[in-house]
Amino acid sequence: MRAANRRGDLQRQRLAYEAARIMAEQGVHDFERARRKAAARAGVADRRAWPRNDEIQEALRQHQRLFDQDGTRQAELGQLYRQASQAMRLFADLEPRLVGPLLRGTADLGTGIRLHLFADGPEEVIFILIDRGIPWQECERILGHSGGRRQAYPAFRFVAGDIPVELVVLPVRALRHPPLDSVSERPEPGADLAEVERLASGEARRPAE
Repeated sequence: MRAANRRGDLQRQRLAYEAARIMAEQGVHDFERARRKAAARAGVADRRAWPRNDEIQEALRQHQRLFDQDGTRQAELGQLYRQASQAMRLFADLEPRLVGPLLRGTADLGTGIRLHLFADGPEEVIFILIDRGIPWQECERILGHSGGRRQAYPAFRFVAGDIPVELVVLPVRALRHPPLDSVSERPEPGADLAEVERLASGEARRPAE
């Protein structure tokens, strides 16, 4: 039994590293897509043997550290944090919170920035975008909540320089009851502007370090 468990653990670890490599090298930003591709390549059809999101994320961090000998990746993270702080100041009245891959320290320039904004309706975000002359695309983001509930929220995407930014509009009550992080499956309160500015300046420890 112990040998079988050991083999299972090693297989999950190999699949996690392969999924992480796919995410890092192919620009795949979705855990489920990367996991499926890794399992298909390895010929592992049993989902019970597939790695969890947090296992893939840890493998991704290790992969990124291994291939960042010249510090390019850390420089990219600094650039992303600075751009995120600028976007958060723009939407300061809507209590912005940084969430997602950048907060976890696994983002790259292609992944970009994701912010949660808290408003009575998406119109408040649209007014700011129009006032600043920012072209956008409207979409939606499906987020999980406790009890297995999933809900779609309005979202807006635009590009700041070469960096994609996504704004997800949540009701004000979600400040106290945030949706779940897709990796930890725990409530994701996010980081406020002060914390992101500390990350941008290097005063705070970055999640990937």
